[in-house]
Amino acid sequence: MNIIPHPSTVIDGQYTDILRKHAAAAEEKVMLLPQQLDVIYRQQWFKLLVPAAYGGLETTLPKLVRLQEAVSWTDGSVGWVLTLCCGAGWFGGFMAPETALEVFHNPRVCLAGSGASNGEAEITANGYRINGTWKHASGAHHATHFTANCLIKKDGEQVLDDDGKPLILPFIMDQKDITLLATWKYVGMAATGSQSFQVRDLEVPANRCFKIDAKYARVSGNLYQYPFLHLAEATLAVNLSGMAIHFADLCRDVFKERKQQPRLTENNKVKLEQVLQGTIAGLQSARSSFFAAVDASWQKPGEAELKAVSKTSRHLAITAREAVDQLYPYCGLMAASPDTGINRVWRDIHTAGQHALLTFAE
Repeated sequence: MNIIPHPSTVIDGQYTDILRKHAAAAEEKVMLLPQQLDVIYRQQWFKLLVPAAYGGLETTLPKLVRLQEAVSWTDGSVGWVLTLCCGAGWFGGFMAPETALEVFHNPRVCLAGSGASNGEAEITANGYRINGTWKHASGAHHATHFTANCLIKKDGEQVLDDDGKPLILPFIMDQKDITLLATWKYVGMAATGSQSFQVRDLEVPANRCFKIDAKYARVSGNLYQYPFLHLAEATLAVNLSGMAIHFADLCRDVFKERKQQPRLTENNKVKLEQVLQGTIAGLQSARSSFFAAVDASWQKPGEAELKAVSKTSRHLAITAREAVDQLYPYCGLMAASPDTGINRVWRDIHTAGQHALLTFAE
């Protein structure tokens, strides 16, 4: 088994300090704070997957997932917003060049959005008229643009694709045309500000629509030929592994303190260490398999390699959730207090872990 370095080796310690320092306040505000966003803007993290032709970093997948795990280890909400918003920047490889240039020229560009088909786009003489409401747009409060899927209609009738199924296409819309709805009220990931958004009778030109398919890529390069499903599975999974490692790190200090309690027997103390080391070993094994699969798929994105990414991504996500659940009962009431960092990590991973792509092993 390859030894995968701790996430702390991937991110500069000064950024970790800043992001964590403001984590509690960001949770209270239900959005990332300017100090946290400043780190993201300075490092151009929202542009990690934006094509280089439009001023992006066009990062390779192996490098991307390691950084995303490190940021999620630093803070779950920051990592999640980074993953979802820079993931939407990947759509730049499929947009009309004039649209992409308009969108990505902003040094603080951030794309929030939804993959649900909760809108309708009526074909007009000049483009489309959009109506819809979408949920869970992480990073909504500081997004410059929003992406959303819509059912395509013409003269009020559903348009069908080449397979005879309802045609669904994604659109990109400006923040000024969006109405945010304060619907994000979950136990964890509060600082992601994953609010709902709505548009009514929004007229957009045809070049605000694009197709997410390798054969429709407008930019050459391996990144925009890599399948979106496997990209999503891999990038979401490392968010959970990063949070789980953070939880395990916090447990070290909690267990050290608990071992000083006179009521704990020597067997109790041994048990604490066994549980901690066992969960860390399980995480390490899952991470090793995952990163090996991602690296192999980047070199050769064949059917077998991509299937391995799906399998190891889901296994890593499940292992991360189970690791936290194994450690939690040994942490005492501190872990149950909403004012503590360890409780925030617990709430974050159990909220993020509800994502549909991370639920099942197959």
